Amino acid sequence: MNRRQFFTSSSSCLLPLFLDKKSLRVFSNSTPLVKSILETDALSTDRVLVLIYLNGGNDGLNTVIPLDQMSEYQSLRSNIAIPENSALVLQNHINMGLHPSMIGFKNLFTEGKLSIINSVSYPNPNFSHHRSTEIWMTATDSNVQAATGWAGRYLDNRFPNYPAAYPSVEMDDPIALQIGYVTSTALLGPAESMAIALNDPETFKLLIGEGTPNIPTDLPCCEAGDLISYIRKQKILSIGYADRIKHAADLGANYATYPVNNGLADQLKIVSRLIHGGLKTKVYLVTQDGYDTHANQVSTTPTTGLHANLLKDLSDAISAFQADLKLQNIEDRVVGMTFSEFGRRAKSNNSNGTDHGVAAPVFVFGTKIKQKVIGNNPDLTDLENNDIKMQIDFRRIYRDILQDWFGVSSQLTNQFLYKDFSTISLFNEYIESVKSGNWLDPSTWSIGRVPKLDENVKINIGHKVIVKSTDRVECKYLNILGNFETENGAYFKSGGLMN
Repeated sequence: MNRRQFFTSSSSCLLPLFLDKKSLRVFSNSTPLVKSILETDALSTDRVLVLIYLNGGNDGLNTVIPLDQMSEYQSLRSNIAIPENSALVLQNHINMGLHPSMIGFKNLFTEGKLSIINSVSYPNPNFSHHRSTEIWMTATDSNVQAATGWAGRYLDNRFPNYPAAYPSVEMDDPIALQIGYVTSTALLGPAESMAIALNDPETFKLLIGEGTPNIPTDLPCCEAGDLISYIRKQKILSIGYADRIKHAADLGANYATYPVNNGLADQLKIVSRLIHGGLKTKVYLVTQDGYDTHANQVSTTPTTGLHANLLKDLSDAISAFQADLKLQNIEDRVVGMTFSEFGRRAKSNNSNGTDHGVAAPVFVFGTKIKQKVIGNNPDLTDLENNDIKMQIDFRRIYRDILQDWFGVSSQLTNQFLYKDFSTISLFNEYIESVKSGNWLDPSTWSIGRVPKLDENVKINIGHKVIVKSTDRVECKYLNILGNFETENGAYFKSGGLMN
């Protein structure tokens, strides 16, 4: 086992941590960029990303229910299907419903602070937990291996010569933090992880000991010595930041009420406190375990049981976190996203569960998101081996986070993601064309669906968008940078044209 294998295998079994006062218990198992910079300097130290890993593979079809396909939905999973009258119907999107346990998410959606990105995956998916997680963490094609994580590559470019040159005057705080003992593959840089792993600020210094430990130099040779050296180096680095973390924890405070007996909420409570306390960390990563629901996903009724409890904890934790950020007056600085290594199959199994599948929804939350729904409900009449087909490549989400949230140039974004991905307009008020095509073709648009009459649309340079003679099309405002054509007999209406 080499250092990276050790690192990856350790991170794959990270467990959520729970706080009990001072103690710690661990339980096993414009353009969008210009507008962004004008509103809040995306190149400053202000903006923060919170990644929430749903470990195990979330069943997206019982998370976001396609209310326009209830017959097909119930036929595919009669033993676990959520009743139509139990789903939480979404404002202005009556064909979509959330699991009934996700009241907090419904409220965030209504407030414009939650984006639902449908059917997210990657081409040629892998059904291994370990490999698929690695693909999401490294942002590679499924047939490509990488030694660095997508966020790690970004952080390495932004903070060069880490860790040798840090802490520094410019950046005296941890660059990235993960709740746990070993940092995630997503945060791996070219030399080593760009992050440290911590438990909670109050017990952190006691847990690892104060001062610089006396590290012997007579280490074993080869890989064994490298592993020991790496672990000790992480420990020294953690100690170097202990005072800063403790200082931020002392200055910060939680103002919202967080749910109890909720491991994810306990982790997010730490994150909001540290951000409020002035810690300049760029990326946080937390984990919620338990989503590998092969059996007993539901209990006596489809709306209760293991999956319902997981989704309630997820919804309640993020809702409390967002409320805390608002009370702390820092919610405009933070964006978060959930992700899982894969979805589950559309057809349930005979054990009241679901097996490894392809696509599932991703949730992005924060005050700066502009698109509430990206992509359409999955087409349950068009499945492959009972799998939901991909609509949105997950790396397109990363693209918008890097370029439109953190202010990374398009050239560097392509470098960090190994290729050029089109926007999903996550932080952009305008839905953009991503190619030439018909208006009513969802693939013409950045959001992977046809724009609605209350949405702004932009046709980009080099693209020609056509409204066919039999089509009826409406939008709020239309910005034409490319070519726009309406055939004879076509109906088109907008609130105005913009140059």
